Amino acid sequence: MKKIKYLLIIGLALVSHVLQAQTVELSGTISGDDDVENIHILNKTSLTNATSNKEGKFTIKAKVNDTIIFTAVQYKTLVKVVNSEEISSKTVNVFLEILTNELDEVFLVEPLSGNLEDDILNSNTKPDINFYDVGIPGYKGKQKTQAERRLFEAGELNVKDVLLGMLSGNIPLNPIMNAISGRTKKLKEIVKLENDDALLTRLKNDLAADFFASNPLDVKYHAEFFYFVQEDKDFRGVCSKSNLDALAFFKKKLDQYNKNLQEQD
Repeated sequence: MKKIKYLLIIGLALVSHVLQAQTVELSGTISGDDDVENIHILNKTSLTNATSNKEGKFTIKAKVNDTIIFTAVQYKTLVKVVNSEEISSKTVNVFLEILTNELDEVFLVEPLSGNLEDDILNSNTKPDINFYDVGIPGYKGKQKTQAERRLFEAGELNVKDVLLGMLSGNIPLNPIMNAISGRTKKLKEIVKLENDDALLTRLKNDLAADFFASNPLDVKYHAEFFYFVQEDKDFRGVCSKSNLDALAFFKKKLDQYNKNLQEQD
């Protein structure tokens, strides 16, 4: 019986490995509360792209764990990681949320008298509560993203903790189950993607204008070029050091990107 279970586990692992390495053509459908035609779809991993038709239909090649990005003026950008179920069915369906620009709330207040002391006394404004003013400890560091919170809850599989748990009769099942199912690995990949996206956004805001002023590139290729930069395994290690290192890295990647464009032509 144990041998059968062992063989079954090996078989499932082999199937999972084959699915992860398999590249298929996905048939996708986009839905949303606005027009779903001409949505730009980019496979950030393989740098292939597609555009949806008026029904929101599209096709694009992908494999397990490829990152696909959906962008349009009227919708929020959606980043999706392809899973094994979608590869097996060769279909992917996404829903895009409308991009809304909310205006700040406007509050009507009594007109100011010109007397600073009277105006302060008549004001209903209250100062922010400080944790330490009321004797309550509070966390003031960087707030975790949803993916970071889920990764924290999933737990990290630690052999030492498992062995201690076996001795004490309190085995930490949550980290074990999440490691076996692959959930922990997937969450780590999502957190890494979020961190890389945040770094790329900062660099684009700080450096893009100056970089393209001295290194011309057609505007229609800008977004794809930055995804090309981000996919490099050395992206975070180099570009997180300084803006000068990032600029040098951009220049190196632009030379490669232009060469790829020429080969496509």
